[in-house]
Amino acid sequence: MLSVDIAIVGAGVVGLAVAGAVAGSSRAVVVLEQEAGPGRHTSSRNSEVIHAGIYYPTGSLKASLCVRGARMLYDFCVRHGIAHKKTGKVIVAASHAEEPGLEALLQRGMENGVEGLALITQAELGRIEPNVRGTCALSSPHTGILDTHGLLRRLEAMAADSGCTILYRTRLCAVTPVKDGFVCRVEGPDGQEYSFASRVVVNAAGLWADHVALLAGIDCDSAGYRIHKVKGQYFRVRRSKQALVHGLVYPSPETDLVGLGIHATKDLSGALRLGPDASYVDTIDYDVDSGAAGVFLDRARTILPFLEEGDLHPDTAGIRPKLQAEGGPFRDFEIRHEADRGLPGMITLAGIESPGLTSCLSIAELVKGMVEDSGLL
Repeated sequence: MLSVDIAIVGAGVVGLAVAGAVAGSSRAVVVLEQEAGPGRHTSSRNSEVIHAGIYYPTGSLKASLCVRGARMLYDFCVRHGIAHKKTGKVIVAASHAEEPGLEALLQRGMENGVEGLALITQAELGRIEPNVRGTCALSSPHTGILDTHGLLRRLEAMAADSGCTILYRTRLCAVTPVKDGFVCRVEGPDGQEYSFASRVVVNAAGLWADHVALLAGIDCDSAGYRIHKVKGQYFRVRRSKQALVHGLVYPSPETDLVGLGIHATKDLSGALRLGPDASYVDTIDYDVDSGAAGVFLDRARTILPFLEEGDLHPDTAGIRPKLQAEGGPFRDFEIRHEADRGLPGMITLAGIESPGLTSCLSIAELVKGMVEDSGLL
C-alpha cells in the first residue's frame, strides 16, 4: 500500500498553509480536497480583512493566533507580492450608550497585544471618515485587506514547490486507525476508490471538520466539534457612493460574537460592500436574498447616513464553520492532537472561522510544532 507521512484534509488557506509548513525534510505530504480547486468555500467567501485581534477573549487561540498571524501575513504579502493594503478601521459608537463597549474593546485589544489602538473623538472620526456618523470610534490603524485569491494561489504553489501532492476532486471516505498511523480511503475524480497509509492526518476540512472527525471515530458532540453553519450575505454599494467611505467601518460588535455586525469594507479595487449578516442554516447555499437589502440598509444607516433605497445590490455570501451553537456562548478555535482519544497522529482543526484567514500562517506554525514536538515523524 502506498504510504505518506502526512495527509491534510482540506485545501483552504489553513490546509495549504499547513502543507507548506510541514513539508520538507523529505516528508511525503498529500493534501486531499473534494472541490476542483483551492479555497472554494470559507477561504474565498469573506470580507478579505486582515484582522488585528481586538474582539477575542484574552488568552484565547483566536486572540493570540490572530495577533501573531496578522504580522506574519503582512510580511508574507510583502515578500511574495500579494496585493494588500493597510486601510485602517474604525469601530463606531452610534450613540453615547455604545461608548463603554468601545472602551472595553480598547482594553481587550491592548491586553491581546494589538498595536496602535486609540479611542478617537467625533471630530477625529469626521476627519478620517467625514461621511460616517458616530459619537466616537475605536481606531485600529493596522487592520487591512488583501487579495485572498492571490494568497490561495501562492500558498498552493509553495506547497507544490515543497513537494506536496495536492489531489483535487478527491473525497475522503474513511479513516481507519492502524499501528503507526491511519489508512485513508478516498474517492478520486473518476469515482474509483483507493487507500493509502499516513502516519499523520491533519483535519483542516472547515465546514466538514466534524464529518472528518466522525470518520476517525470521534464523537463530535462529546468532543465539542459539532459544526454549526452560519451564513453571511453581502451587498455591494452603488458605484457613485463607493468613495464616501475611505477604509473599513464597523459598528459596535454584537455581544455574543456570532458576527461583528453589518460593516462596510473596501476591496482592493475600491468597491464598497456591506455585510455580512449572520444566520444559522442547515445547508450550504450561497444565494443572496435580494429582499434583505432593506434590513441591511436600516442597520447600516445608523452610521452610514448617506445610504438610500436602491443603493444596495446583491453581491456574494459565505458560510462560517462555527462551534458556537445558536444562542450559545463564545467558542474558541479547537486545535488539538487526539492522542488522548487513542488517535496518535490525528490533529483536529475545528471551528476555524474568523479570524482564520488572518491566522492561517500562525495556525500552520502551531500545527508544525505539534507534529514535530510530539515525535510523530
